[in-house]
Amino acid sequence: MSKRRTAEQIQRVLREVERDWAQGLTIGDICRKLGVSENTYHRWERIFDPAVIDDTRRARELESEVERLKRLVVELMLDKQMLQDLTKKKW
Repeated sequence: MSKRRTAEQIQRVLREVERDWAQGLTIGDICRKLGVSENTYHRWERIFDPAVIDDTRRARELESEVERLKRLVVELMLDKQMLQDLTKKKW
């Protein structure tokens, strides 16, 4: 039966792998020591890579900022149109 690990546990394992890898062990040896397959390690590395997570978070923040700015531009365009309509009227 396979073990289910939480995200925190996986991140802890990935830090341990980095530490062991820096000491000169191979990924295969480290995975055997931890009791996970190399495929599982590489999948975890891809999913829980901090650089990817940061890029994804930054992209979401930028998308929300773009949407906010688009709404602001639409409001300003409506205000401009309303003011132009008012100046065209003869009092």
